[in-house]
Amino acid sequence: MKALFMVTGRGIGGDAAIAINISKSLSKYGVECEFALNHGSAGLLFKKNGIKWHETSIPQAGGHAATKSTLIKGGLKTVKAIFDAIKLYRNVKPDVVIGTIGGGAIVGCMAAKIASIPSVGVVSTPSDSKISKFTTVIALPESPLFNYQNTSENVYKTFMPINTEIINGNKENALKLMPDEYNPSLPTILLSSGSTLFEKMAIAACKLRDSNLKANIVVIGHPLDEKYLEYLETPGILYLGYIDWVRDLYKLADFVIITDDGVMLHEAIACDLPIITLLGVKYGRYHDMSQIFEGAMVESDLDNLHYNVANFMENMDKTKHKASQYAKDVLESADKIAKIIYENIK
Repeated sequence: MKALFMVTGRGIGGDAAIAINISKSLSKYGVECEFALNHGSAGLLFKKNGIKWHETSIPQAGGHAATKSTLIKGGLKTVKAIFDAIKLYRNVKPDVVIGTIGGGAIVGCMAAKIASIPSVGVVSTPSDSKISKFTTVIALPESPLFNYQNTSENVYKTFMPINTEIINGNKENALKLMPDEYNPSLPTILLSSGSTLFEKMAIAACKLRDSNLKANIVVIGHPLDEKYLEYLETPGILYLGYIDWVRDLYKLADFVIITDDGVMLHEAIACDLPIITLLGVKYGRYHDMSQIFEGAMVESDLDNLHYNVANFMENMDKTKHKASQYAKDVLESADKIAKIIYENIK
Protein backbone atom coordinates (compact mmCIF):
# COMPACT_ATOMS: atom_id res chain seq x y z
CA MET A 1 0.00 0.00 0.00
CA LYS A 2 1.31 3.44 -0.94
CA ALA A 3 0.44 6.81 0.59
CA LEU A 4 1.28 10.15 -1.01
CA PHE A 5 1.52 13.16 1.31
CA MET A 6 0.70 16.50 -0.30
CA VAL A 7 2.49 18.97 1.97
CA THR A 8 2.02 22.72 2.25
CA GLY A 9 4.97 25.05 2.81
CA ARG A 10 8.68 25.04 2.05
CA GLY A 11 9.44 21.71 3.66
CA ILE A 12 11.31 23.22 6.60
CA GLY A 13 8.71 23.79 9.32
CA GLY A 14 5.66 22.46 11.10
CA ASP A 15 3.66 21.22 8.11
CA ALA A 16 6.60 19.15 6.92
CA ALA A 17 7.19 17.81 10.43
CA ILE A 18 3.54 16.78 10.70
CA ALA A 19 3.72 14.81 7.43
CA ILE A 20 7.01 13.11 8.33
CA ASN A 21 5.86 12.20 11.84
CA ILE A 22 2.63 10.66 10.55
CA SER A 23 4.53 8.73 7.86
CA LYS A 24 6.83 7.16 10.45
CA SER A 25 3.84 5.80 12.33
CA LEU A 26 2.06 4.79 9.12
CA SER A 27 5.10 2.79 8.01
CA LYS A 28 4.51 0.48 10.99
CA TYR A 29 1.48 -0.81 9.07
CA GLY A 30 3.65 -1.58 6.05
CA VAL A 31 2.53 1.51 4.16
CA GLU A 32 5.06 2.99 1.71
CA CYS A 33 5.07 6.78 2.04
CA GLU A 34 6.02 9.36 -0.58
CA PHE A 35 5.82 13.15 -0.43
CA ALA A 36 5.08 16.11 -2.66
CA LEU A 37 6.05 19.75 -2.10
CA ASN A 38 5.44 22.93 -4.03
CA HIS A 39 7.85 23.66 -6.88
CA GLY A 40 11.14 25.11 -5.66
CA SER A 41 10.68 24.22 -1.99
CA ALA A 42 13.87 24.06 0.06
CA GLY A 43 12.79 20.83 1.76
CA LEU A 44 15.46 21.13 4.47
CA LEU A 45 13.57 18.90 6.90
CA PHE A 46 13.16 16.23 4.23
CA LYS A 47 16.85 16.43 3.30
CA LYS A 48 17.79 16.05 6.96
CA ASN A 49 15.75 12.83 7.07
CA GLY A 50 17.11 11.56 3.76
CA ILE A 51 13.72 11.85 2.06
CA LYS A 52 13.25 12.74 -1.61
CA TRP A 53 10.06 14.40 -2.78
CA HIS A 54 7.97 15.04 -5.87
CA GLU A 55 7.35 18.58 -7.07
CA THR A 56 3.89 19.86 -7.95
CA SER A 57 1.80 23.00 -7.46
CA ILE A 58 0.61 23.46 -3.87
CA PRO A 59 -0.52 27.09 -3.46
CA GLN A 60 -0.92 28.82 -0.12
CA ALA A 61 -3.60 31.33 0.81
CA GLY A 62 -2.22 32.48 4.13
CA GLY A 63 -3.62 29.83 6.44
CA HIS A 64 -5.15 31.33 9.59
CA ALA A 65 -4.13 34.78 8.38
CA ALA A 66 -5.91 34.38 5.03
CA THR A 67 -7.83 37.40 3.71
CA LYS A 68 -10.47 37.58 0.99
CA SER A 69 -7.78 38.73 -1.41
CA THR A 70 -5.35 35.89 -0.64
CA LEU A 71 -8.18 33.36 -0.73
CA ILE A 72 -9.27 34.55 -4.18
CA LYS A 73 -5.71 34.45 -5.48
CA GLY A 74 -5.17 31.06 -3.89
CA GLY A 75 -8.43 29.81 -5.36
CA LEU A 76 -7.37 30.74 -8.89
CA LYS A 77 -4.08 28.90 -8.43
CA THR A 78 -5.89 25.92 -6.91
CA VAL A 79 -7.69 25.00 -10.14
CA LYS A 80 -4.41 24.55 -12.01
CA ALA A 81 -2.83 22.87 -9.02
CA ILE A 82 -5.58 20.26 -8.90
CA PHE A 83 -4.91 19.18 -12.48
CA ASP A 84 -1.17 19.13 -11.80
CA ALA A 85 -1.85 16.91 -8.81
CA ILE A 86 -3.94 14.51 -10.87
CA LYS A 87 -1.02 14.14 -13.30
CA LEU A 88 1.26 13.40 -10.36
CA TYR A 89 -1.16 10.74 -9.06
CA ARG A 90 -1.09 8.98 -12.41
CA ASN A 91 2.69 8.66 -12.14
CA VAL A 92 2.94 7.81 -8.43
CA LYS A 93 -0.21 5.62 -8.30
CA PRO A 94 -0.97 6.11 -4.59
CA ASP A 95 -3.57 4.03 -2.78
CA VAL A 96 -4.36 7.01 -0.58
CA VAL A 97 -3.58 10.72 -0.67
CA ILE A 98 -2.96 12.49 2.63
CA GLY A 99 -3.46 16.23 2.22
CA THR A 100 -1.42 17.94 4.91
CA ILE A 101 -2.58 21.37 6.08
CA GLY A 102 -3.77 24.32 4.01
CA GLY A 103 -3.21 24.07 0.28
CA GLY A 104 -1.81 20.57 0.63
CA ALA A 105 -5.07 19.39 2.18
CA ILE A 106 -7.34 21.28 -0.22
CA VAL A 107 -5.51 20.52 -3.47
CA GLY A 108 -4.51 17.02 -2.42
CA CYS A 109 -7.96 15.88 -1.39
CA MET A 110 -9.91 17.66 -4.15
CA ALA A 111 -7.64 16.16 -6.81
CA ALA A 112 -7.96 12.75 -5.19
CA LYS A 113 -11.76 13.09 -5.24
CA ILE A 114 -11.71 13.79 -9.00
CA ALA A 115 -9.22 10.97 -9.59
CA SER A 116 -11.32 8.54 -7.50
CA ILE A 117 -8.50 7.92 -5.02
CA PRO A 118 -9.24 7.64 -1.26
CA SER A 119 -7.98 10.64 0.70
CA VAL A 120 -7.56 11.88 4.25
CA GLY A 121 -7.09 15.55 5.05
CA VAL A 122 -5.04 16.66 8.04
CA VAL A 123 -6.56 20.08 8.68
CA SER A 124 -5.72 23.07 10.83
CA THR A 125 -7.27 26.23 9.31
CA PRO A 126 -10.81 27.49 8.65
CA SER A 127 -10.30 27.03 4.89
CA ASP A 128 -8.85 23.52 4.81
CA SER A 129 -11.36 22.29 7.40
CA LYS A 130 -14.12 22.72 4.79
CA ILE A 131 -12.94 19.61 2.93
CA SER A 132 -14.71 17.58 5.64
CA LYS A 133 -17.75 17.96 3.37
CA PHE A 134 -16.38 15.34 0.99
CA THR A 135 -13.57 13.37 2.65
CA THR A 136 -12.26 12.05 5.95
CA VAL A 137 -10.41 14.68 7.96
CA ILE A 138 -8.23 14.71 11.05
CA ALA A 139 -8.75 18.00 12.85
CA LEU A 140 -5.76 19.33 14.76
CA PRO A 141 -6.26 21.72 17.72
CA GLU A 142 -6.04 24.89 15.60
CA SER A 143 -8.91 23.76 13.36
CA PRO A 144 -12.36 25.16 14.18
CA LEU A 145 -13.59 21.56 13.93
CA PHE A 146 -11.54 20.58 16.99
CA ASN A 147 -13.82 22.42 19.41
CA TYR A 148 -17.12 21.56 17.71
CA GLN A 149 -19.27 19.40 19.95
CA ASN A 150 -21.18 17.77 17.11
CA THR A 151 -19.04 16.82 14.13
CA SER A 152 -19.62 14.34 11.32
CA GLU A 153 -18.53 10.71 11.55
CA ASN A 154 -15.74 11.44 9.07
CA VAL A 155 -14.12 14.03 11.40
CA TYR A 156 -11.52 12.85 13.90
CA LYS A 157 -9.77 15.03 16.48
CA THR A 158 -6.20 14.65 17.70
CA PHE A 159 -3.31 16.66 19.06
CA MET A 160 -0.52 17.48 16.62
CA PRO A 161 1.72 14.52 15.74
CA ILE A 162 5.24 14.99 17.03
CA ASN A 163 8.43 12.97 16.80
CA THR A 164 8.52 11.03 20.07
CA GLU A 165 12.33 11.28 20.04
CA ILE A 166 11.90 14.92 21.02
CA ILE A 167 11.86 13.92 24.70
CA ASN A 168 15.22 12.16 24.42
CA GLY A 169 17.44 15.21 24.20
CA ASN A 170 20.87 15.48 25.80
CA LYS A 171 21.60 18.48 27.98
CA GLU A 172 25.35 17.98 27.73
CA ASN A 173 25.19 18.13 23.92
CA ALA A 174 23.35 21.44 24.13
CA LEU A 175 25.91 22.85 26.56
CA LYS A 176 28.73 22.02 24.13
CA LEU A 177 26.95 23.87 21.32
CA MET A 178 26.05 27.02 23.24
CA PRO A 179 27.95 30.29 22.62
CA ASP A 180 30.72 31.25 25.02
CA GLU A 181 28.46 33.92 26.51
CA TYR A 182 26.11 31.27 27.89
CA ASN A 183 26.06 31.21 31.70
CA PRO A 184 25.02 27.76 33.04
CA SER A 185 24.46 29.17 36.52
CA LEU A 186 21.51 31.29 35.28
CA PRO A 187 18.02 30.13 34.21
CA THR A 188 17.60 29.58 30.46
CA ILE A 189 14.61 31.06 28.60
CA LEU A 190 14.04 29.76 25.08
CA LEU A 191 12.13 32.02 22.68
CA SER A 192 10.84 30.72 19.34
CA SER A 193 8.05 31.23 16.84
CA GLY A 194 8.90 27.96 15.09
CA SER A 195 11.27 27.34 12.20
CA THR A 196 10.60 30.94 11.07
CA LEU A 197 11.38 33.81 13.42
CA PHE A 198 8.75 36.55 13.40
CA GLU A 199 9.50 40.15 14.35
CA LYS A 200 7.39 40.24 17.50
CA MET A 201 9.33 37.34 19.01
CA ALA A 202 12.61 39.11 18.25
CA ILE A 203 11.29 42.26 19.93
CA ALA A 204 10.23 40.16 22.93
CA ALA A 205 13.82 38.99 23.36
CA CYS A 206 14.98 42.62 23.40
CA LYS A 207 12.38 43.59 26.01
CA LEU A 208 13.49 40.78 28.30
CA ARG A 209 17.14 41.75 27.89
CA ASP A 210 16.38 45.41 28.63
CA SER A 211 14.40 44.45 31.75
CA ASN A 212 17.69 43.29 33.31
CA LEU A 213 16.29 39.83 33.91
CA LYS A 214 18.95 37.51 35.31
CA ALA A 215 18.69 34.73 32.73
CA ASN A 216 20.09 33.38 29.47
CA ILE A 217 17.83 34.68 26.70
CA VAL A 218 18.10 32.17 23.85
CA VAL A 219 16.36 32.70 20.48
CA ILE A 220 16.06 30.24 17.58
CA GLY A 221 14.53 30.30 14.09
CA HIS A 222 15.36 31.65 10.62
CA PRO A 223 14.19 35.30 10.39
CA LEU A 224 11.23 36.00 8.15
CA ASP A 225 13.09 39.19 7.22
CA GLU A 226 16.86 39.63 7.55
CA LYS A 227 16.35 43.03 9.17
CA TYR A 228 15.11 41.26 12.32
CA LEU A 229 18.71 40.27 12.98
CA GLU A 230 19.28 43.86 14.13
CA TYR A 231 17.27 42.99 17.25
CA LEU A 232 19.21 39.82 17.96
CA GLU A 233 22.85 40.34 17.12
CA THR A 234 23.42 42.42 20.22
CA PRO A 235 24.90 41.67 23.68
CA GLY A 236 22.54 39.97 26.11
CA ILE A 237 20.76 37.80 23.52
CA LEU A 238 22.01 34.39 22.42
CA TYR A 239 20.70 33.97 18.88
CA LEU A 240 21.29 30.46 17.49
CA GLY A 241 19.45 30.74 14.16
CA TYR A 242 17.84 27.69 12.54
CA ILE A 243 19.14 24.62 14.40
CA ASP A 244 18.62 20.86 14.16
CA TRP A 245 19.33 20.09 17.83
CA VAL A 246 16.19 21.52 19.40
CA ARG A 247 15.54 18.39 21.45
CA ASP A 248 18.89 18.89 23.21
CA LEU A 249 18.09 22.56 23.76
CA TYR A 250 14.76 21.62 25.38
CA LYS A 251 16.73 19.79 28.07
CA LEU A 252 18.70 22.94 28.78
CA ALA A 253 15.72 25.32 28.89
CA ASP A 254 13.94 26.12 32.13
CA PHE A 255 10.88 27.34 30.22
CA VAL A 256 9.84 28.48 26.76
CA ILE A 257 8.20 31.55 25.30
CA ILE A 258 6.49 30.49 22.08
CA THR A 259 3.45 31.19 19.92
CA ASP A 260 0.08 29.65 20.76
CA ASP A 261 0.18 27.33 17.75
CA GLY A 262 2.20 24.75 15.91
CA VAL A 263 4.31 21.69 16.52
CA MET A 264 6.68 23.40 18.95
CA LEU A 265 3.93 24.02 21.48
CA HIS A 266 3.11 20.31 21.45
CA GLU A 267 6.80 19.43 21.73
CA ALA A 268 7.11 21.62 24.81
CA ILE A 269 4.07 19.91 26.34
CA ALA A 270 5.61 16.49 25.65
CA CYS A 271 8.85 17.61 27.31
CA ASP A 272 6.95 18.83 30.41
CA LEU A 273 8.27 22.35 29.82
CA PRO A 274 6.52 25.34 31.42
CA ILE A 275 5.12 27.57 28.66
CA ILE A 276 4.38 31.24 28.14
CA THR A 277 2.52 31.88 24.89
CA LEU A 278 3.22 35.29 23.39
CA LEU A 279 0.05 36.52 21.72
CA GLY A 280 -0.34 38.00 18.26
CA VAL A 281 3.08 37.04 16.92
CA LYS A 282 1.96 35.62 13.57
CA TYR A 283 -0.22 38.20 11.82
CA GLY A 284 -2.33 38.65 14.95
CA ARG A 285 -3.48 35.03 15.01
CA TYR A 286 -4.95 33.62 18.21
CA HIS A 287 -5.86 29.95 18.76
CA ASP A 288 -6.76 29.85 22.45
CA MET A 289 -4.47 26.91 23.16
CA SER A 290 -4.73 27.75 26.86
CA GLN A 291 -8.29 26.42 26.71
CA ILE A 292 -7.23 23.16 25.05
CA PHE A 293 -4.23 22.68 27.35
CA GLU A 294 -5.88 24.16 30.41
CA GLY A 295 -3.41 25.15 33.12
CA ALA A 296 -0.35 24.08 31.09
CA MET A 297 0.57 27.55 29.88
CA VAL A 298 0.30 31.23 30.68
CA GLU A 299 -0.60 33.81 28.04
CA SER A 300 1.09 37.20 27.72
CA ASP A 301 1.00 40.21 25.44
CA LEU A 302 4.22 41.92 24.49
CA ASP A 303 3.76 45.02 26.65
CA ASN A 304 3.48 43.05 29.89
CA LEU A 305 5.86 40.24 29.04
CA HIS A 306 8.65 41.18 31.47
CA TYR A 307 6.17 41.39 34.38
CA ASN A 308 4.54 38.09 33.45
CA VAL A 309 7.91 36.37 33.09
CA ALA A 310 8.98 37.51 36.55
CA ASN A 311 5.74 36.19 38.10
CA PHE A 312 5.88 33.03 36.02
CA MET A 313 9.34 32.13 37.25
CA GLU A 314 7.99 31.99 40.80
CA ASN A 315 5.21 29.53 39.91
CA MET A 316 6.67 27.36 37.13
CA ASP A 317 6.30 24.02 38.92
CA LYS A 318 2.51 24.23 38.88
CA THR A 319 2.44 24.91 35.13
CA LYS A 320 4.98 22.15 34.49
CA HIS A 321 2.85 19.64 36.39
CA LYS A 322 -0.20 20.49 34.29
CA ALA A 323 1.79 20.13 31.07
CA SER A 324 2.91 16.65 32.13
CA GLN A 325 -0.74 15.57 32.34
CA TYR A 326 -1.16 16.11 28.59
CA ALA A 327 2.21 14.70 27.54
CA LYS A 328 1.15 11.07 27.06
CA ASP A 329 -1.71 11.96 24.69
CA VAL A 330 0.54 14.27 22.67
CA LEU A 331 3.23 11.62 22.35
CA GLU A 332 0.66 9.09 21.09
CA SER A 333 -0.96 11.43 18.54
CA ALA A 334 1.10 10.31 15.49
CA ASP A 335 0.21 6.67 16.11
CA LYS A 336 -3.43 7.62 16.60
CA ILE A 337 -3.52 9.47 13.28
CA ALA A 338 -1.77 6.62 11.46
CA LYS A 339 -4.34 4.16 12.80
CA ILE A 340 -7.21 6.37 11.65
CA ILE A 341 -5.73 6.62 8.15
CA TYR A 342 -5.03 2.90 7.91
CA GLU A 343 -8.46 1.88 9.20
CA ASN A 344 -10.10 4.17 6.65
CA ILE A 345 -8.24 2.79 3.64
CA LYS A 346 -7.39 -0.83 4.32
